[in-house]
Amino acid sequence: MKGEDLVVQLRQRVRDHIFQEITRSLCPECRRVIDAQVLVRKGAVYLRKHCPEHGWHEALVSSDAGWYLASLKYNKPGAIPFTFATEVERGCPFDCGLCPEHQQHTCLSLIEITSRCNLACTTCFADAGAGFDLSVDQVEKMLDRLIEAEGRPEVVQISGGEPTLHPQLMDILAAVRARNILHVMLNSNGVRLADDPEFVRRLARHGPTIYLQFDGLSARAHRELRGRDLRAVKQRALDNIAEAGLTAVLVATVVQGVNEGEIGDILRFGLEHPAVTGVSYQPATFAGRCLNGHDPLNRATVTGVLHALESQTQGLFRVSDFLPVPCPHPTCCASTYAYVEGKQVTPVTRLLNVDDYLDFITDRTVPDLSEEIRPALEALWSLAAVPGTEKATNNLTCVACNINIPLPANVEALRRSFFMVHVHGFMDEHTFDVKRLMKCCIHELLPDGRTVPFCAYNNLGIREQVKRQESASR
Repeated sequence: MKGEDLVVQLRQRVRDHIFQEITRSLCPECRRVIDAQVLVRKGAVYLRKHCPEHGWHEALVSSDAGWYLASLKYNKPGAIPFTFATEVERGCPFDCGLCPEHQQHTCLSLIEITSRCNLACTTCFADAGAGFDLSVDQVEKMLDRLIEAEGRPEVVQISGGEPTLHPQLMDILAAVRARNILHVMLNSNGVRLADDPEFVRRLARHGPTIYLQFDGLSARAHRELRGRDLRAVKQRALDNIAEAGLTAVLVATVVQGVNEGEIGDILRFGLEHPAVTGVSYQPATFAGRCLNGHDPLNRATVTGVLHALESQTQGLFRVSDFLPVPCPHPTCCASTYAYVEGKQVTPVTRLLNVDDYLDFITDRTVPDLSEEIRPALEALWSLAAVPGTEKATNNLTCVACNINIPLPANVEALRRSFFMVHVHGFMDEHTFDVKRLMKCCIHELLPDGRTVPFCAYNNLGIREQVKRQESASR
């Protein structure tokens, strides 16, 4: 045998991926907790796992491996709650409550005050419809439990179902305000906000930021995701919000093959409407009514949205303008802010190297400005940041003044000078990753006193347990 033939014969085959790490995940068929490999293949990141009963499964986690791997240096040390509701017994994810091993406190707390809804969206991970309303007394006890754990919580988000259907919503908003909680958000599909201007004016007395479901500007996007063309409804809702003096963040569920081509249009619409202070994109979560009929290997991702923003806005926002949010696991989400002056939109990251202040691994802080700017940037790149609020505006003003951006003196004009863009990839049973769960800082408040990471609530059967318990008690 010739020498070169022997070399060819002995050459070993090379795998088509790079093994990055091992974690724990769920079997998408039986929800058993199993080992999972994080793999890099052809510039993307995948989760590969094996269930003894149901075999191998793979899911796309990130369409941009470079961004995913670079994000890891933005992993901020977690804060510890004052109290815990559960003990460490079986290990993550079985001890959610929070348990003492959870690695982050609550940045944003969610209360689902109703399971009822006036739409039947195909993408609803809450599977909302008929159901129950929490009592004001229940909500007050949940808020008091939150205060025990957090001292003065920054943000409470009232959700559902469709929370505007709750007959005592105003009392619930008043209860939040009475506890000196810094800010309240209200999730809504906008149907009642569009049809009842007086209701919106009553909401304005409590000052919530409206997180408005807004999936695109085409009839097709609305029909496929929400069951009907809601474009006129969304416009009326936003106009009523603006007239009442409230602000809104547009929340777009992004589904591959449906509305990923409208990502840039949604952003432009938000920049032009006077009520809108930001846009939040959420790649579809395969849970609830969105559980079946989707390909986990061909799905919208955080990085897919970032690249779409760059191409669909012709570089108005670029991938490099976004940084991971350090308080949860840094692969969960990305944000940026822009300074808006008339038609001119300038991402703050092009005026200041934010990376110098939020790189928690190499700690490349610029010493002469760090004492003022770093705390402001940490507060802005946080899931407790709410665009358009006094706190967010003050932090942005601090940054702008230190880099010599001329700002308007009028308070309302100042608030409108900044615009947030956020992309958040919530986990489902395909992409579930225990290391991300342990750093989660978006927590669901439960009637039994527990505080549960949102992705655990959606994937471990906890939502279904609460529904059964609350429905049985009625």
